[in-house]
Amino acid sequence: MAELTVLMAGKMWDDTEVERELFANVTHPRPVKFIMGNLAPGEPISLIPDEITQVVDGLFIWRNQLRAADIARFPKLKVVVRCGVGYDVIDRVECEKRGIKVTNVPEPAIIDVADHTLALVLSLRRGILLHHDLQRRAFPWSFLDGPPPKLLENPLSGQLVQRPRGRTFGIVGLGRIGKAVGLRAQAFGYKVLFYDPLLPSGTDLSFSFTRTRSLPQLFSSSDIISLHCPLTPQTLNLVDHKALEDLQPGAILINTSRGPVVNLDAVHDSLKSGKLAAAALDVLPTEPPDASHPLIKAYRDREDWLVGRLVITPHVAFYSPEAREDMRVLAAQTMVDVLLDGLETNVIPPSAY
Repeated sequence: MAELTVLMAGKMWDDTEVERELFANVTHPRPVKFIMGNLAPGEPISLIPDEITQVVDGLFIWRNQLRAADIARFPKLKVVVRCGVGYDVIDRVECEKRGIKVTNVPEPAIIDVADHTLALVLSLRRGILLHHDLQRRAFPWSFLDGPPPKLLENPLSGQLVQRPRGRTFGIVGLGRIGKAVGLRAQAFGYKVLFYDPLLPSGTDLSFSFTRTRSLPQLFSSSDIISLHCPLTPQTLNLVDHKALEDLQPGAILINTSRGPVVNLDAVHDSLKSGKLAAAALDVLPTEPPDASHPLIKAYRDREDWLVGRLVITPHVAFYSPEAREDMRVLAAQTMVDVLLDGLETNVIPPSAY
């Protein structure tokens, strides 16, 4: 019986031992040939030679875009496994037309993204970043008490340090990561609100969270807004100027979901005006960021008005050595489940498009 061919588009690992062992041990009548490609993250799928794309049944991708023109070059393709949580790099509608199943691998990221989110929150809300920045500027060896110094142009900088207990933590998107973040926030004493129009009724009761019925209600009621929604046509630029106008004074914004969910111009303007007290962004609309964007430029130039008010990490919320290893094993197992065993493990339903 003809073999199945599975391709990993980019060279994600130093060897192929895990994948080859897993595929070799499956109880399936058709043998599996595993190929490791050499695309760098973000390089176009079009660079894969035709002699390979013509025979591929299963495809692993990480940060490489898979668009309609790319999909057309894979006549035998049956399953695409996105090695990560977000699946916006894939043209899911075209895959649906072709009967190609699209999966992600969310499990490894849940713990690490949730932990990273709370670390970002605490770096701002406990004044860690603020006092760290001030010590590099020869600020007196003391905590901020009373009116902030002239160095801090925005008076809201003096409100950054807050005790969690009794404050409100707002979550946009209560999927697996959103739930994990909410439980961690509860452990610190936050009251947790969430907004997720796609979630079944009763979820709030299961987790002792409070559901809000609109984004403006969540934004106007929360001291912290943390984003955990996928990137879809509905969530593109979800957090724009209008949304940030609904914030209550002194609120902070955390984004560890997808960069284009947040309008970077709106964050810049809201921070500059003082409507937004602080922000922490692990993801950006363009990665690496556009160095000419006013917010990125101000951040890199350490302008006074941003002291203690902005954290940027380079899309690493998911990362730990343990998570990377888990991702490798679970991605391969997902391919086995869906391509070989016909299971629906982590298959993205069309309703999520």
